[in-house]
Amino acid sequence: MSRIKQRMGQAIKKLRIRKSSPGRSRIPQRGSVRKRLQSSQSFMSSGVDHDLEDLEMQVVRYKPEGLDVLCRKSKFTRKELQIMYRGFKQVECPTGIVNEETFKEIYAQFFPQGDSSAYAHYVFNTFDHDRNGSLSFEEFVMGLSVLSRGTLQERLQWAFNLYDINGDGFITKDEMTDIVSAIYEMMGRFSEPMIDENTAKEHVDRVFLKMDINRDGVITFDEFMETCRRDENITKGMAIFDTVL
Repeated sequence: MSRIKQRMGQAIKKLRIRKSSPGRSRIPQRGSVRKRLQSSQSFMSSGVDHDLEDLEMQVVRYKPEGLDVLCRKSKFTRKELQIMYRGFKQVECPTGIVNEETFKEIYAQFFPQGDSSAYAHYVFNTFDHDRNGSLSFEEFVMGLSVLSRGTLQERLQWAFNLYDINGDGFITKDEMTDIVSAIYEMMGRFSEPMIDENTAKEHVDRVFLKMDINRDGVITFDEFMETCRRDENITKGMAIFDTVL
């Protein structure tokens, strides 16, 4: 604001010099001076203020105080967040925003032996809470926090959201098949023992039958949680899927 005031002062001073200069044959009228001042004010308010607001929004979003907030919300230390942010910015510099295509490219680097695009798409959707098609640093951090350091409850909640592709609160057999198939496409050929399409289908049939307690053809969150808690093998199996990052 002090810089804007300084520029305003300079503009006013120039106008006063023009008005009082004896060497000029044409003296600006008062209305003309007022009009120029209004034009100058309009330019600075629409241009300079806008740029300053944009810069301020970026600073507020990622300044050290913002890291302190993320420390409280996530399970990462301030130092870890600073390192993560530097890496995050390098992915899609200078915006600091990662879109789905970039996210898929990151996954492809970790799983070059398979096709990770489908699974990366589903994971991206669980991270993108506001559904705007891009990930902010905050969304990225909160997603990683749950997967890498979350409690069993938090990780299973994330896994349920992953399998509930359309977000209606239920997991259908088709949705589970889509997720499991995506995982097998990404890493199935290198699993022990070898995994084929029939193996994926058998896995889904077995797990879905256990989780659909009331046999209504869908899995609710309560059914999902109850089955996972009392079946250690399913919990371990789910851990394989919800930590593929």
